[in-house]
Amino acid sequence: MQTEAMVLRKHGGPEVLERTMVELPEPGPREIRIRVRAVALNHLDLWTRRGLPNLRLEYPHRLGADVVGEVDALGPGARGCKVGDKIVVNPGVSCGACARCLRGEDNLCKGYGIFGENRQGGYARHMNIPDANVLPYPGDLPFTDVAAIPLTFLTAWQMVVRKAKVEPGQTVLVQAAGSGVSTAAIQIAKLFGARVFATAGTPEKCARALEIGADVAIDYSRQDFLAETKKLTNKLGVDAVIEHVGGEVFAKSVLATRWGGRVVTCGATSGFEPKLDLRQIFFRQVEILGSTMGSKADLFQILPLVAAGRLRPVVDRVLPLWKAAEAHQVLEERKAFGKVVLEVS
Repeated sequence: MQTEAMVLRKHGGPEVLERTMVELPEPGPREIRIRVRAVALNHLDLWTRRGLPNLRLEYPHRLGADVVGEVDALGPGARGCKVGDKIVVNPGVSCGACARCLRGEDNLCKGYGIFGENRQGGYARHMNIPDANVLPYPGDLPFTDVAAIPLTFLTAWQMVVRKAKVEPGQTVLVQAAGSGVSTAAIQIAKLFGARVFATAGTPEKCARALEIGADVAIDYSRQDFLAETKKLTNKLGVDAVIEHVGGEVFAKSVLATRWGGRVVTCGATSGFEPKLDLRQIFFRQVEILGSTMGSKADLFQILPLVAAGRLRPVVDRVLPLWKAAEAHQVLEERKAFGKVVLEVS
């Protein structure tokens, strides 16, 4: 069948995104076809559009990892849903058969991929996915809210819960509070009983960070977050830092961590090569942990918490899919607090 989509045929700026019809095969064995209703942006969309080392795309390429919609058709043997069901798409794809997958570490599978990056994504009216990527829909929330959940909450859950091992009474510094991952990390850290300090670049974003649960918001355009963090912890530093900024922010995040603390990073939006003093790491026994995505199973814990209102997706704005280029511009210019979501009518 043919379906309408926003695609890219080459790397470049937002202008390379174009509206067109694409061929979509009938769902194969244990696949389902979904009618996409909403797809949220991530920085991964921007990086893929611009081009990444060793990334080979099949053109025309469709971006989009955070997808929700309704089951439109079932391939042979497809399980776990029926036509008409509202579903959430689990954004990670793995082989399902290797030792890593069978241990619940599917995001460490050698064949791991993410929709919209090295798999065709959800910038389209329809999309085929394996039945293993079907998640139950959380209550009666709008499609545009639920699309803001999968990748960001999965990433933040692994960072806060699995890697940083946050416990009640600990202190957590969350960098760049306006990002999707950070809005999720603030809430998850609070859910696990931590005291949360969040950084943001404007008074407005600081106010929003407080609204979603941060105990303290630090405006890094006016304050030194390292000095403020030390002041707030009686010079001890925080138990954990959740960051994806990189560059100088990463280097200062190490200094903001207490002896034996953890810095968990999932990205580097402002620079890949921080200058580090290794003595600050080995002498103070600071752990630096890399993190990408999370196990498929974790979203089965996250979605009931969303349905119960204990975790909330944060949506900055909703635009039609056909304005994807404008949405990319908003994200690139850091104008959003939370997620930018594309609605597919």
